[in-house]
Amino acid sequence: MYICFAEYKIMPGEIENYRMKVEELRKAEARSFQLYEGTDQPGLFVEIWHADNEEEAERVKEERLDERSPWSALSQWISGGTAKLHVWTFKPVLPKATLES
Repeated sequence: MYICFAEYKIMPGEIENYRMKVEELRKAEARSFQLYEGTDQPGLFVEIWHADNEEEAERVKEERLDERSPWSALSQWISGGTAKLHVWTFKPVLPKATLES
């Protein structure tokens, strides 16, 4: 299992607009993802997208960064704009059995 991880900070006055748009995008999204907000830094959000393999995770990453993607609408509320949208792919390091122990 791989993950695609997106991180960014939303401008304080735009968090409600951001949340409404994310909910709209979530309803239209075929893939499942998780959204978290920082407890130490309100307005700092991370998205975690699960993928079966590296290629799928890279496709999610490309889609998330594509200016033609519906997800690009969120960039208008990111502090610093698209340049401050950080997206990475992660792979497991420990064997699966160790992770579940």
